[in-house]
Amino acid sequence: MLPEQFKARMRLILGNEYDAFITALESERTSALRLNPLKASEDILSTLTPFTLQKIPHIDYGFRYTGAGIGNTPAHHAGAIYVQDAGAMCAVEALSLFPGARVLDVCASPGGKSTQAAAKIGKDGFLVANEYVASRAKILVENFERLGLPSAMVLNLDTKELGAMFDGYFDAVICDAPCSGEGMFRKTDEAAAHWSEENIRMCAERQLEILLNIKNTVRAGGELLYSTCTYAPEENEEVVRAFLRACPDFTLSRVPQRIEEQTAPALPTEGVENITYARRFYPHRSEGEGQFIALFKRENVDVLQTVLYKDASKPLSREQERIINDFLKDVLSHPEIVRPRELSGRLVHISGDMPIPQKKVFMGGVLLGEIRGKNFFPSHQFFSAFGKDFKRQVRLHEGDADVGAYLHGEEISADVENGWCAVLYEGVVLGGGKASAGRVKNHYPKGLRK
Repeated sequence: MLPEQFKARMRLILGNEYDAFITALESERTSALRLNPLKASEDILSTLTPFTLQKIPHIDYGFRYTGAGIGNTPAHHAGAIYVQDAGAMCAVEALSLFPGARVLDVCASPGGKSTQAAAKIGKDGFLVANEYVASRAKILVENFERLGLPSAMVLNLDTKELGAMFDGYFDAVICDAPCSGEGMFRKTDEAAAHWSEENIRMCAERQLEILLNIKNTVRAGGELLYSTCTYAPEENEEVVRAFLRACPDFTLSRVPQRIEEQTAPALPTEGVENITYARRFYPHRSEGEGQFIALFKRENVDVLQTVLYKDASKPLSREQERIINDFLKDVLSHPEIVRPRELSGRLVHISGDMPIPQKKVFMGGVLLGEIRGKNFFPSHQFFSAFGKDFKRQVRLHEGDADVGAYLHGEEISADVENGWCAVLYEGVVLGGGKASAGRVKNHYPKGLRK
């Protein structure tokens, strides 16, 4: 049930749109998903026959769908799709991301906006995703692994610590700030049950603090995306005003027209030029839950793109290098695409020149696996990120009994040479295993099995 005080506030904000807003909140939510182009093409969507899909024109790779249980499909297990609210997808669409860009997501879990950005910057870019709550940082790692992100790391830091580690380093910074969650009232009763004006004020203070902590991580000419899932002006327009007053080197930028068409302008706010560039998402105006976004640009300032910490990773020993190189030459068609380093006793692939911090690193690049004696044992994350380049591939298709068997952790049959192999479903990597005498010993992680 919606709090009466919340309804009174929204009536003042929306005026003659209020009734349409309330009607939308009482209607069924739209379910949406995003195709992951890092691992799959749109061909994979043809396997989702129990579901009805429809393209969302204003969102790259976004689709509406109807039906239940999509998270149990092989396409989801393979990381070909990510279930995400349509309104939440629109936020990242406002950014001017490009292949090779460096992106920081400061409040990243569960990873919707992070993985969406990762798909846009590709294997030549780099994503740093931070999450203050350790249990939620673990969820980030799980989603990054499933979606096969080739160049990312996950940190578990306070934003003040995070902000002190980079100076003018990132092309884009995403701050999807913790908020009072008014935009989630249709999604969960818990959000409405915990609503209060006191919580709104507390959230607004925290949001501004986060923005001020990380503002200097944006490069000159770079973008800072601020978003919430609430309608409260205290957490939206008022935070924008306070931030711009404190940071004269930032200005509001206009979002793409296709996003403007789905949204309402921000509320008039004294002292903020171009406040209408910030946008409000309402469920009666577009599909999806409530959102607010403000896109800032950092004007040209005298700052170098700098990392302010020592790299925790180190080169391999000669023996480690020999073992991993022999393994890579055996399993990959292009072994040179992997750049192994040692991080806290583990072997990882780190793309580009991104150094890894000394502490609270939940994921530093792609975990390749571990050396046991004279042999190398690959991780599931390695299969997910590099499985398409494996020489030995077991190709499964929709309807094959081995698909379910593999996801249950069982051995499956395979017509491949003996050795480590990738297991693909409709061309998308599910995981891996080791082939021997026409059978594949399953290496799909126990915690992920159906």
